[in-house]
Amino acid sequence: MENSNENLRRKKELRRPRPQKKQGCFTLGLLIFVVLALVAGSYLKKHLATAKQTAADIYQSTDTKKARNVDAILKQNKPVSILLLGTDTGALGRTFQGRTDTMILAVLNPKQKTMTVVSIPRDTEVAVFGYEQYFPSKINAAYAYGGAKTALKTVQKYLNIPIDYYATINMGGLENLINAVGGLDIKPLITFSYDNQSFTKDQTTHMNGKRALAYVRMRDDDPLGDYGRQARQRQVLTKLAFKSSKLINLLDDGFLKTIKSQISTDLTFDDLIYLGTDYRVATHHMKSYSMQSSTEVIDGQDFEVVDTKNKQAITDILRAALDLEPATTGSTLASDNTIDTQAKD
Repeated sequence: MENSNENLRRKKELRRPRPQKKQGCFTLGLLIFVVLALVAGSYLKKHLATAKQTAADIYQSTDTKKARNVDAILKQNKPVSILLLGTDTGALGRTFQGRTDTMILAVLNPKQKTMTVVSIPRDTEVAVFGYEQYFPSKINAAYAYGGAKTALKTVQKYLNIPIDYYATINMGGLENLINAVGGLDIKPLITFSYDNQSFTKDQTTHMNGKRALAYVRMRDDDPLGDYGRQARQRQVLTKLAFKSSKLINLLDDGFLKTIKSQISTDLTFDDLIYLGTDYRVATHHMKSYSMQSSTEVIDGQDFEVVDTKNKQAITDILRAALDLEPATTGSTLASDNTIDTQAKD
């Protein structure tokens, strides 16, 4: 474990330019698959003890009060929000607590049978919750500063959206998961080469974990930049969702042991049961959005700045998906940390 001086040094380095090698991963897909495995009748009966132990092993509380009563929300079958964090811990030999190179906010609405997914640019300019003295910061620094708790509170305040749960996965997780489902057939959105892998637009190719990881990592050569990378992330995520039923048959105790070292979440075993049963229908239809931003150079660094109009549009989408009353979008520089949780009548 690194000492406090080393951790402080890393925090200060967060504001320096970093190499442009990017990563992406899909906590949502992994989380859904684990849920399905845990609740599948025959699997659960046969491996109940292992399933419960796995849930206990991946559970990690944020030790903070939620914006609303999440237990009541689940039991009442109301829409829930999950912040999905893809970290670069474990990537490129890293062992320290990494940044979140992927941040996705997902809302599961079982009554509408809809999953609303919003990708948040990793370089979005914010004041990190509890670390406002480092403003301006990039939103991917929130996890490195204070873990999932800080990332959750920063995004929550930024959009004025209650976030009910979080889940993280390190970079090793996506590759192993895709290999576990036997790979994916993907039709590339653009032609490019990256990490010794080549892809041709509209030419369907079978991707194992390594190849798929290269497909979603590339950003610099995409004409759409990070927006293009986010589109490829959502493309692979959708394919993974379609293969979830096959994954149930592939899961075994060895696979679960691998998962335990790659994922963490504040969803309990009972929470997972609720999601895997009452909320499973929400995955039938996915609505995907990306926050629209402009690149600005601040203190010598490139930041993605989202104007109030575009940020308000995302807040409106998410609050509607959560069946909440409309409200003004948030601000990480505001002194008030209260999140509006008023539900529609």
